[in-house]
Amino acid sequence: MSAPEFATLTTDDLVTGEAVALDLPPAGLGVRMLSGFIDVCLTLVLLVVVLLLFLVAALQTDGAIFHIAVIGTLVVTFLVWPTAIETLTRGRSVGKLALGLRTVRDDAGPISAQHAFVRALIGIVEIWAFTGAPAFISALVSSRGKRLGDYAAGTYVVRERVRLQLAAPPMMPPPLAGWARTADLASLPTGLALAVRQYLSRLPQLDPASRQRIGLDLAGRVAAYVAPAPPPGTPPEAFLAAVVAARRERDSARLAREAELRRRLTRRR
Repeated sequence: MSAPEFATLTTDDLVTGEAVALDLPPAGLGVRMLSGFIDVCLTLVLLVVVLLLFLVAALQTDGAIFHIAVIGTLVVTFLVWPTAIETLTRGRSVGKLALGLRTVRDDAGPISAQHAFVRALIGIVEIWAFTGAPAFISALVSSRGKRLGDYAAGTYVVRERVRLQLAAPPMMPPPLAGWARTADLASLPTGLALAVRQYLSRLPQLDPASRQRIGLDLAGRVAAYVAPAPPPGTPPEAFLAAVVAARRERDSARLAREAELRRRLTRRR
């Protein structure tokens, strides 16, 4: 492993407030096809129902109104409906909801109406006009199972029903506990904090040379946010663990004080 592996976030990472990356695994092709089949069946049912309603309403009118009714039916069924359902459910169509899937942005955030609209618009071509062949080929060759609409919208489909197992947070090294209590520790940037957490969680997997090289690189970057420096001779991994543990303890104490203050204010009212 090299240092850049710990230095940046990937687009699959959803970062929590403690700078822990939660990997959202892309949905497999099979489950996506089943989800899509459910959505296609429901869309066809909706098409028949809306078409009958529009045709009955336009039955006593002229031909122009009839054609408008047909066009309106297609727009509502293939564009308005999928856009509305994915926007309101934050990325879950009926098929995705049934199978535990969700559409997210490339940065793992929730999609907006714009993302849903682009996916639905491209879906008219790749799913309905070409019977899903372009979507299948695109999802087959994509590492994230992206169809063309996902590429255009900047989205992908993930599995929601996944048990996330987070590594245990690093503990305070006893020799550095006294130094950490009096040190001035600024908040680390999210990317750097995540890099440190990843490095500490993967220490057993690193060979000694990589462990020392990456540790020195991260320790040098973290040192800019810490004063005074740790005692001479402190191993980089111990220094990094002390910084992360101290920040966690101070943040926990701050949150506890804020909760106590809110409790007192609420009681007085």
